[in-house]
Amino acid sequence: MLQMDNPITPGEILLEEYLKPMGISQNAMARAIGVSPRAINEIVHARRSITPTMSIRFGAFFGQSDEFWHGIQAECEFRKLAADKDRLVADIMTASALVQDVG
Repeated sequence: MLQMDNPITPGEILLEEYLKPMGISQNAMARAIGVSPRAINEIVHARRSITPTMSIRFGAFFGQSDEFWHGIQAECEFRKLAADKDRLVADIMTASALVQDVG
């Protein structure tokens, strides 16, 4: 489902797989879960992440687990970082190397 080059965002999933097929507007969802319409719009446009609190609200709204949407958010973030992993870990010494160096 998610592509490495340009991963699908949680907001795209929300809009394309839930809101549009169900005929629910962003504003209607926002009112139903007690958040600002701007918050939903920013999630849809990948300008805001789905927090654990928002994940619980989304789960209650769609009848899913509390963790469902947070899991989608975490997977998206890890996939974005995967392309940059070599740079992120280049200067990190492993625990076993540290133990050998100290010992």
